[in-house]
Amino acid sequence: MDDQYPRLRSLRVIPFRYRDTPGFLLQDPLHLSPHTLFLPADFAPVLMFMDGTNSPQAIRAKMLLRYGLPVPPEVLDQLIHDLDQAYFLDNARFRAYLAQRLEEYRRAPHRAPSHAGEAYPADPTALRQTLEAYLQAVSELPARPSGTIQGVISPHIDYTRGQRVYAATWAYAQDAVRAAERIIVLATDHNAPPGSITLTRQHYATPYGVLPTDRALVDRLAQALGEDEAFRHEVHHIGEHAAELALVWAHHMRGGEPVEVVPILLGGLDHYFGSGLHPRQDARWTRAAEVLRAALAEKPSLLVAAVDLAHVGPAFGDPTPWGPGDKKRLRAADEALLQTIQAGQPDAFYETIAATQDRYRICGFGPLYLYLRVLEGLPTTVVGYEQTPADEQFGSVVSIAGGATWVPSGPGEVAS
Repeated sequence: MDDQYPRLRSLRVIPFRYRDTPGFLLQDPLHLSPHTLFLPADFAPVLMFMDGTNSPQAIRAKMLLRYGLPVPPEVLDQLIHDLDQAYFLDNARFRAYLAQRLEEYRRAPHRAPSHAGEAYPADPTALRQTLEAYLQAVSELPARPSGTIQGVISPHIDYTRGQRVYAATWAYAQDAVRAAERIIVLATDHNAPPGSITLTRQHYATPYGVLPTDRALVDRLAQALGEDEAFRHEVHHIGEHAAELALVWAHHMRGGEPVEVVPILLGGLDHYFGSGLHPRQDARWTRAAEVLRAALAEKPSLLVAAVDLAHVGPAFGDPTPWGPGDKKRLRAADEALLQTIQAGQPDAFYETIAATQDRYRICGFGPLYLYLRVLEGLPTTVVGYEQTPADEQFGSVVSIAGGATWVPSGPGEVAS
């Protein structure tokens, strides 16, 4: 059945011109398949019909009927073959490959850095020099309230675009990072279904060495969440960059000294929109918050949310580029959202996003909500905010922010 009715996986699609032919590059967003395919623009509509309900013959007929484009059988057969070989079809061959990659991941001594040499230098000396240069460029940081930093909000955008916010955030939190005996990272899972919380027992490596995962805490979380559900999407850890980019910074700020970590990937919460329900009623997320809150009280620990904010403009599906007026309105929307974070109000945070049906595509919705549930009521200092370009014209925007959440040392103290 898989072969008779091809079903395309969710893929990363990048506009690209090969020689004089406009088209698209197709890539695996899970970073499991090493393959990249080029598809000429004329053939792009073919992909819409690869939904598991159409045979090749039906696809050719619909292309001719809807678009007036005849697709020779041998051309379509070759495309389906190429997609299958690249593991881009959701079929038995891909599922076997998925199981193989997960088994290899679990057998390995640690999770290898998936973005070293791409998002940041793979060589530890070069990485150290790069991050130190970012840190040296930090000119001024907000005043520090009296108290202890319990949480950090860090971007997960690439280091080049996010360097100023990254550096300010981690410089501000450096004492807490060095004092921590465990770092728990709540990171965006860019490929997760809504509401998912995904664990791993695998250790995480950076170019500086291996960060051992606190498997005892992972086991407690798995018991609270349900073993099957907690590891259903564990394969996403292989190529997901959000937790990795935060842990590289944490490892750097510790001078390469290892620390126990707990990397957790989370989906969004948009499935609650219009349902009449609220994520506060989600028993699994509530149990996760309770386990993590107890873990923070056990020993010096740091909770990190590895998140970005808005994703707007044509690169993310909006019809027109965002100009200066749009960016000004975006900043106001981001500031309203940040106010709920500064006040430690998870429900207000969720409701602010839900009020616009996540119009701004917050790429940290789930992790930030759980972060605020764990640290509910604690004040957060916003250390930096920027709007970064997502295309060459800066008509598409990713907004990012960094901050630190405090446990005040005395009654009535708030973050500055």
